[in-house]
Amino acid sequence: MIPQLFVGGLLSGAIYALAAMGFVLLWQASRTINFAQGEFIMLPAFGVVLFQEVLKLPFPAAVGLTVLGSMAMGLVVKQFIVQPLLRRDILAIVIATLGIALFARNFIIVFWTADPIFYPSIFSTKPWRWREVVVSPEDLWVLGLVSLLILLVQMLIRHTKMGWAMQAIAQNREVARVVGINVSRTMAQVYLLNGLMMGIAAVMIAPIYFVQYNLGISLGLKAFYSAVIGGFNQVKGALFGGFLVGLLETFGAAYVSTAYRDAFALVVLIGVLLLKPEGIFGIREE
Repeated sequence: MIPQLFVGGLLSGAIYALAAMGFVLLWQASRTINFAQGEFIMLPAFGVVLFQEVLKLPFPAAVGLTVLGSMAMGLVVKQFIVQPLLRRDILAIVIATLGIALFARNFIIVFWTADPIFYPSIFSTKPWRWREVVVSPEDLWVLGLVSLLILLVQMLIRHTKMGWAMQAIAQNREVARVVGINVSRTMAQVYLLNGLMMGIAAVMIAPIYFVQYNLGISLGLKAFYSAVIGGFNQVKGALFGGFLVGLLETFGAAYVSTAYRDAFALVVLIGVLLLKPEGIFGIREE
């Protein structure tokens, strides 16, 4: 029972961790909070349905166009919404991204459908058994691909000029500009990277969740909880928080009540905010 729940919690947590990492990267590079992060997953999920199921494109082409569209969406949001609001209070960006999220959901309802759409499985769903644990190849592929993507992003941050520029901007944007780092270009690269991650996440979760207009609400909120719990200024904190939220939900629903599935992470979130407001792995900022 426990190993099976652990695998299920890791699967959910991997998606939360990926979205939470996007929150953290955007905060570090631009000091912005994107409350449309869930919709950055929802819209590409509809995109892959459009390209493959409606337009009947081959799967590789559908995935490629979906990811490119997601990256383009991130760049457009950065250039035409976030950039003009950077000199204003953070509340302006929060309200703007909330507006984007609301617009995206209503756009899908009006111009497509409010009904859930089934998307066929990408990988085999025939279950594999190992002692008490039953998993499908699809679950393992999703967990493996998300883990690989997280590892690649970590390597990019630590071992590339783009990553070093992101770290410098996270520490002090003005000093980074003085030493010659192109802050605007680095911010654009981060929004492109976030779009890439969310596009890939959308393709992977489309067969697991029904593709629907409100898909992003739950995913976005739980990713935000994860980033706050782990530490909003530390990528490793976002990863820890994502997996923790996934495990809390799974074990809480199994041993306490499914009715309170979403409450367990909130209890931990409140506790972290009271005891360590910067997050478990976060660094206090003056």
